[in-house]
Amino acid sequence: MPRGGANRASLAVKRRYFELIRQGLSGYAASTEVGVSLSCGSLWFIDAGSVHVHEIAPVNRRYFSQDDRIEIAEGLAAGEAVKSIAARIGKSFQSVYREISRNRKEDGRYQPWFAHNQAHQRRRRPRRRIFEADLKLREVIAQKLQKRWSPEQISRWLKRRYPRRPGWHVCHETIYDGIYRSLIVPANPANLRTARVYRHQHGRGRSRTGSLKQSTTMKSIHDRPAHVESRRYAVSWEGDLIIGAWQRSSIITLIDRRTRVTKLVRVGDDHSAQTVGDALISAFRHLPASLRRTLTWDQGNELFHHPRIEEATGIKIYFADAHSPWQRGSNENLNGLLRQYFPKGTDLSQWSQEHLDSVAQELNDRPRKVLGDLTPHQAMRRLGHTKRTHLIRNDR
Repeated sequence: MPRGGANRASLAVKRRYFELIRQGLSGYAASTEVGVSLSCGSLWFIDAGSVHVHEIAPVNRRYFSQDDRIEIAEGLAAGEAVKSIAARIGKSFQSVYREISRNRKEDGRYQPWFAHNQAHQRRRRPRRRIFEADLKLREVIAQKLQKRWSPEQISRWLKRRYPRRPGWHVCHETIYDGIYRSLIVPANPANLRTARVYRHQHGRGRSRTGSLKQSTTMKSIHDRPAHVESRRYAVSWEGDLIIGAWQRSSIITLIDRRTRVTKLVRVGDDHSAQTVGDALISAFRHLPASLRRTLTWDQGNELFHHPRIEEATGIKIYFADAHSPWQRGSNENLNGLLRQYFPKGTDLSQWSQEHLDSVAQELNDRPRKVLGDLTPHQAMRRLGHTKRTHLIRNDR
């Protein structure tokens, strides 16, 4: 072999060498087979950090295989762009960038066999899972799950509550994994924030006639005051309906954009414009004028009586663009949370207003990440609205 042959041999030769090593051949036999010296093969072996991987195919198609990593190394050696390499091996270029950054050697070189071994070593789990070893932590998390806290809320709470127990500072993905493996609580929809197993299209539909009539007088979300969009002040409401079984029952859901204070209103056996309008008028009339600033709704026919609601309550109603639920993101998030209390396909008219108030109370006393882990009630009080919080909490 010429001088410096260990670095001049092609990747195809090195690939064959490591395939023979994985098949159980000795270093001498593998080196002889590919036509290099024992010392040359030993340098390759050392550079790869030894070879512990025995599988050839990846665990899953979304993982990088040994051949994928060899293609990356060949492309980088040829000066090929990462996006081009990614397209050739059928991976996203972001994944390839992460692979190179995560598994390259300390000197910055990307060595495919070293990278493959590194990935293999990280996948190994020689120790017991934390929820198998720490029963006390499992009990603490189970108690919070019973209160319908999300794994992410529990993760942040553990860091605040037990700052000197870093072993308990588990991420929310670890908690989800423990739930799915039934290590904390049984893995059933009742113990998960969202009980759905797939997403499907939502929407109540609108007739063309109703849409045209309403569009002549409604105020667009783009006409809202700037302070509403910036969430500078409380209280600017977002509202919607959650619909029960057979489209025959509903609940009005209201949430303040700034403090995330929640209010639920029982509608009854239908969700016609007359019924929803009467329910909103009754709900807002019990609040002081300072809590009746704006309300943002979608373009559903149930708010066809918005001029009557504005006249009776003094609140200004704005409508989001059609098919744009992100413009009412706080309310959409709330509706998702409420499905843990009121599953889809159930008759919502069975719940009394007292029960709705208790659910709203539980949500208003739950810490929120967007509020810096304050509860909505705490956020309202920090804004100096103690009396307002009391009215929202106890209003029927």
